Amino acid sequence: MILAQNPKKVILFYGEMGAGKTTLIKALAKSLGVSDATSSPTFSLVNEYQTEDDISIFHFDVYRLKSESEAYDMGIEEYLYSGHWCFIEWAEKIPTLIPNEHSVVRIKAISKDERELELL
Repeated sequence: MILAQNPKKVILFYGEMGAGKTTLIKALAKSLGVSDATSSPTFSLVNEYQTEDDISIFHFDVYRLKSESEAYDMGIEEYLYSGHWCFIEWAEKIPTLIPNEHSVVRIKAISKDERELELL
């Protein structure tokens, strides 16, 4: 669904803990052609996935960062300006590092099994 909206390659995912950000990113990675297992990069900060067409997808979870300088030190700008898909959870932790050209997905839990998505 989101891919039909022609999003920018950097997509920010906003939502409370447990809203389904990682689950949605896993589904997007699969729809883009990733056949390997995907998981949250909570402790590694970034996971790289390869599609069947050898396209890189970077999945970031920057929740545990204490400052933007930590993201800068890990080289996040190289990823964000690589031209590859970059899916970022908790982007509010790194506001000045986000490229001007990006898309936003807001996820709100309506019930245990229902979510509301806003695509910007």
